[in-house]
Amino acid sequence: MTQLWRPAASLENLRRRAEILASVRRFFAERGVLEVETPVLIGSAAADPNLASFSVPYSGPGAPASGRLWLQTSPEFAMKRLLAAGSGCIYQICRVFRPDERGRRHNPEFTMLEWYRLGYDHHRLMAEVTELVSVILGPRPVEVLSYREAFRRFAAIDPFQCATAELKARAAAQSIPLPALADDDRDGWLDLLFSELVSPRLGQGTFSYVCDFPASQAALARLRMDGEVEVAERFELFIDGMEIANGYHELTDPAEQRRRFERERARRQAAGQPESGVDERLLAALAAGLPACAGVALGLDRLVMVAVGASHIDEVMAFPIERC
Repeated sequence: MTQLWRPAASLENLRRRAEILASVRRFFAERGVLEVETPVLIGSAAADPNLASFSVPYSGPGAPASGRLWLQTSPEFAMKRLLAAGSGCIYQICRVFRPDERGRRHNPEFTMLEWYRLGYDHHRLMAEVTELVSVILGPRPVEVLSYREAFRRFAAIDPFQCATAELKARAAAQSIPLPALADDDRDGWLDLLFSELVSPRLGQGTFSYVCDFPASQAALARLRMDGEVEVAERFELFIDGMEIANGYHELTDPAEQRRRFERERARRQAAGQPESGVDERLLAALAAGLPACAGVALGLDRLVMVAVGASHIDEVMAFPIERC
């Protein structure tokens, strides 16, 4: 207990972390991308049923009807409001909070880099992500796989054709510990197989991108038809078997966004999860006109982990949750 006052990370790793943050800021300054700040306390909790939010009681001026504010899980909604107001291309380095996440690669409070590029699609943004991580880590070969290709290569199944019962059977056959998932939770079983069989084998000596996720996993991304299936224009970057970034060709349609929010709200209610209602300010910004853009969120702690060869996130944080 007496040593918990000390930082968890070595001073050498903390210096390297500071150098990486400075390199990130130089990268965007050279490209004319504006650094912004948005509130950490926000009026609406995360809509995604897979994300939990910390809440804070608040009854002062501007308090929401719930009497609570929420610590952001991402600065996305506020940044999109800036984009709709005419900010141009922007980025932010900020603290975000996810209470149910703690482990070798997770801390409930962590640092996120998020940026948006006007006129980009997800493929053009992937190229810029590669430029950034190459500045930090040095160049590597780039591999781009569709979600379907990644599953076929590493799990030997077609995620769009395989029945949900087959997904569960595949997990059992691989001796994967089975979580408390409903038998009909197709995305839950896909996520389990992806995390156990696919993602650990990605980014081994490469920058590996997975794109064209199922439409049901679109979140805030545009959709398109790819042959006989509808897919989300979304990507994830993996380095050394670890997810580093998650990006989208952003949805700009307010009516479609409202439909997705309502679906997610219904799922949260059905699961007994707390929810704070639809973010009407984001929807108003979309209605005012969000420019065509692509955006990405990158976990800076994980990027530093790769840069210094760390196996645990505590090795790159001064004071993780147990020491804060």
